[in-house]
Amino acid sequence: MSERFAKKWEPKREETSFINNIKETVIPPAPLKPRIDNATRRLQLQIQRLDQSSERFSQKDRALFTKIVKAYETHDTAHANIYANELAEVRKMERLVMNARLALDQVLLRMQTVTEFGDLVTTLGPCISVLRSVNVGLVGVLPEAENELGDISNMLSGLMFDCGASSGMSLNFNNVNEDASKILAEAAVVAEQKMNARLPDLPSGLSTNLSTGKTST
Repeated sequence: MSERFAKKWEPKREETSFINNIKETVIPPAPLKPRIDNATRRLQLQIQRLDQSSERFSQKDRALFTKIVKAYETHDTAHANIYANELAEVRKMERLVMNARLALDQVLLRMQTVTEFGDLVTTLGPCISVLRSVNVGLVGVLPEAENELGDISNMLSGLMFDCGASSGMSLNFNNVNEDASKILAEAAVVAEQKMNARLPDLPSGLSTNLSTGKTST
């Protein structure tokens, strides 16, 4: 590229930057409440979709469990163990979805109780961290939810940046990570309790295979 050609572009880049700065000064970021309400509605929709996915996994769980019991009753241990391994994978997905759903419940609750800029800044940090962790967990499991949660996370990051710029507040990332870890840990505990309470036990000898995902020989 010639020097003369480069010089022709440099003023245009400066002009564009100058115009953008004017636009940002004259047109401030969109009001925060509609944006947080929009993110909240989108998050509620994702929770509903996780509920639907959880129900599909539950139906498959019940169907497989019935097959295992029938195979076990006819002493067809080969098929019983095949079904047990398949059920182990289904229950792994069930736990993951339930864990994600419970974590998103906590995020939604926090978003719905935000009242001031300061609260919004300190609340959104852990929420964004939780969303990103849940998003990573859903990779390859629920692609649609994965993409949408990524978009919501980016939206909340923009909100947090605007709030921080308006209020002059900065985040304590140690507290953010600690709060996010607590939310995820509590969700994992409750998810495990719910799974254990609602899922029937396998016949003796197959329960070990279900928990380890190994096939007996």
